Amino acid sequence: MPELPEVEVTRLGIAPHLKGRKVSAVKIIDGRLRWPVPANLSKSLPGQTVHAIERRGKYLLLEMDTGYLLVHLGMTGTLRVLPSSDPLKIHDRVTLEFGKLSLRLHDPRKFGAVLWHPKSKGPIETFALLQKLGVEPFSPEFAGELGADILYQKSRKRSVAVKQFLLAGQAVVGVGNIYCSESLFEAGIHPAKAAGKLTRPQCSRLAEAVRLILKKAIAAGGSSLKDFVNSDGDPGHFMVQTKVYDRKGLPCKVCKSPISQIVQGQRSTYFCTQCQKR
Repeated sequence: MPELPEVEVTRLGIAPHLKGRKVSAVKIIDGRLRWPVPANLSKSLPGQTVHAIERRGKYLLLEMDTGYLLVHLGMTGTLRVLPSSDPLKIHDRVTLEFGKLSLRLHDPRKFGAVLWHPKSKGPIETFALLQKLGVEPFSPEFAGELGADILYQKSRKRSVAVKQFLLAGQAVVGVGNIYCSESLFEAGIHPAKAAGKLTRPQCSRLAEAVRLILKKAIAAGGSSLKDFVNSDGDPGHFMVQTKVYDRKGLPCKVCKSPISQIVQGQRSTYFCTQCQKR
């Protein structure tokens, strides 16, 4: 599933091609995504200019003249800028045309989303799917010890495992399954430790680790387990850098102990029993 690094890599790839361009046409090939694609986009978007392309959590936000187009990649979605003359592929669902360029959402499993928030209904932050998201890991609100403060305060009296606490995204967004395992290893925290038992120093190490791991993942083009490719069609390469994820039984890169694997919330978790004590 594309997480924050993959979505940010996509944003960085498409933004230079689309910012300042005017939509010439919208084609809804198959609007039966996680939520139905608004049918009126084909009439309302042509003629509007893309003023900015931002990201909130795993949502891409394309600011237009009268509102925001929200795009979510779901489990298997990719978003690419291609020549409009390129033939459509079997799982292309929605395209935005910009003259000779075409922005195409390719989504085999149809868990992605294309939604619209008009500016007349208020700031984009008021959109229902964005309201409960935690802070952005690279925002000023999470910088330095402010990030530690947020993790510490949000985790108090929480009995849920720290990995599940991070995955929920209500304290800080973007720490998906792979990045949870890697961040917890970097911070030396056992993934099954109760979030409420995190110490202030542990929260400080974890906040720093989250920023470090996500930054490395973005620089590596994200992670490709099966479907993800960036806007140029290239896979991400972060998986070759992981220290624990998908390395069950292999020696820890720090202490040489074999990496362990457990299942938490139906997701695989990888950790070192020696480097990550409860």
